[in-house]
Amino acid sequence: MTSWITICDTCKRADWEDRGIETTDGEVLADLIEAAAKGTAEVRTRRHSCLMGCKAGCNVTIQGAGKLAYTLGDFEAGAEAAEAIVDYAALHAASETGQVPYRTWPQGVKGHFVTRHLPLPADEAEDQTP
Repeated sequence: MTSWITICDTCKRADWEDRGIETTDGEVLADLIEAAAKGTAEVRTRRHSCLMGCKAGCNVTIQGAGKLAYTLGDFEAGAEAAEAIVDYAALHAASETGQVPYRTWPQGVKGHFVTRHLPLPADEAEDQTP
C-alpha cells in the first residue's frame, strides 16, 4: 500500500536569514526527498506550504490510508535525512497498520518524531463523537 510523504516547502531553520540564501530549507529537503523517492513505487511525495511546525523545521508527515500517520521534524536539509525519511516511508508502506518496529527505523529518523495520529474512522458508524 502507498505511503505519502508530505514535505513542508516553507520550513526555514533558525539560522536561515543569517545564511543569506533565497531557497528555503524546506524546498531543499523537498528536492532531496523527491529524488530519493524516485523509483520507490510504494512511496509518493507532495509539497505543502506550512505544516505549522515552525519551531522544529524542517517538517514532514508520513501517511497512508487506514494507517497511523506521523509528523517528523527538526531535520537538516541534507541527503542523509532525505534518504532516511524515504526509507522510513517505505517501511510504513509495508506495514499493515503504519506502525514500524523501532529496531527497523533508519538511524536518520530517530529523535525526529513529533506526533502520531490515529487513522480516520473507515465510516461514519465508527465515529465516536457524542
